[in-house]
Amino acid sequence: MRGPHNIWRLIRTGATFERTGAMSVALEAMEAPPRLRLAARVLGWPFKWLGYRGDPALPPVTRALTALGPAYIKFGQVLSTRPDVVGTELANQLRVLQDKLPPFPRKVAIATLEEELGHPMADLFTEFGEPVAAASIAQVHRARTAAEGKDVAVKVLRPGIERAFRRDIDAFHFAAKLIETLSPASRRLRPTDVIDHFEGVVMGELDLRLESAAASEFAKNTEGDAGFAVPVPLWDLSSRRVMTLGWAEGIALGDVPALKAAGHDLNALAERVLQLFLSHALRDGFFHADMHQGNLKVSASGDIIAYDFGIMGHIDEYTRRVYAEILIGFIRRDYRRVAEVHFEAGYVPADRDIDEFARALRAVGEPIFGMDASRISMARLLSYLFEVTERFGMQTRTELILLQRTMVVVEGVARSLDPNMNIWQSARPVVERYIKENIGPRALIRDLVRTAQVLGRFGPRLPQIAEQMLTRQTEREVPAPRGRLGERLALLAAGGLIAVLAFALERWF
Repeated sequence: MRGPHNIWRLIRTGATFERTGAMSVALEAMEAPPRLRLAARVLGWPFKWLGYRGDPALPPVTRALTALGPAYIKFGQVLSTRPDVVGTELANQLRVLQDKLPPFPRKVAIATLEEELGHPMADLFTEFGEPVAAASIAQVHRARTAAEGKDVAVKVLRPGIERAFRRDIDAFHFAAKLIETLSPASRRLRPTDVIDHFEGVVMGELDLRLESAAASEFAKNTEGDAGFAVPVPLWDLSSRRVMTLGWAEGIALGDVPALKAAGHDLNALAERVLQLFLSHALRDGFFHADMHQGNLKVSASGDIIAYDFGIMGHIDEYTRRVYAEILIGFIRRDYRRVAEVHFEAGYVPADRDIDEFARALRAVGEPIFGMDASRISMARLLSYLFEVTERFGMQTRTELILLQRTMVVVEGVARSLDPNMNIWQSARPVVERYIKENIGPRALIRDLVRTAQVLGRFGPRLPQIAEQMLTRQTEREVPAPRGRLGERLALLAAGGLIAVLAFALERWF
């Protein structure tokens, strides 16, 4: 219940933010109204001594969230994907928030496994080691299956984590409502929407069947990608609180000295990780939205292995085409076309001046292309682009924000492997291939076939639709305007023709 019982938790939260110095940093980053900042300081200062101290070595906000526990850590991670809410600088700080927490006992994990999977441990695994990683929601053990003797990674939710998260989310909702009530000006920050978004993400992660499904879909989409591997889930050893995947053996992508010592080509790895991300985003519209070094390994054969599928991004086909056209426009420095794409997609209001917008885009692109290869940044360009589009009235699009945030992370990973990498040169073949396959004549024919097939499904219903329309028209006892009736009959005729065309095209193709 979102009531007064949450007040103590919020006091402790405010006190921790005040004690760690995170209060002023967070409110400033979110451009909170002055009245709200003053109220937060006045209310927080008397209770400062109640706050957790945290780790002084961490930045203020990261320090506060880590001290407050798992729900707050996860909240910080989710906010790191929303620079539109917390600002770019704070989002970058939150992105490095470490999820390293004390593990819970191995025997508790075993009890959870037996309860969830309905069998004694000996029937499930012949080996089950101590935790190799402990995060805010779950921890991971290395094990060996009893049936096939296969090495696997077993992810087990923390005991009581669902209840703990629901309690804290309850307090977050209470705080959001309180903020909106006390400061109407704060509503532009959409605190309630932010908490709703967080609740949706977390509730999804608390059901490991959904992460297993994401891993399965991602593995299926990428099974033909050379030099890339995704551990496949074992469904018979997975449930709501347990997920079992094939074990990913390799060197962490962030361990550059070890990669060099193993003889891996760092430049090739850098290019591959960037091209793989763009390929997944553009080709599939389903991409790993947390592709930092901690979630990537390199196998002995040189394959990049991805794991941890708690945060995945999805963009529809139309948005992918728009994104690709924007990227290729910048790559070719065709700013007029980039401007046209924004207007055609409805991202920028039609009453704005397209030539002025094109000039603003040129001001974004040209300085970046004037840099040497080591400083050319696609992530920086996208960040500048969002600033310009916001100035021209573009509404925030969450899917593009997540895409841009992931692009920043992926570019950072690539730069850590090859500091002199030319991001645009590496991206160009992927984007041009997508453009060729999805925006050229071949794509037009494919779209027409799909459209005809969809409309053709209404073919058997055309007589019924025509009869209903004519009956309604007669019941009104008002003569239908000849032009309108003619238009309707023309549409019906066109529908019939489309049905025939659909049948022919389907047979042809």
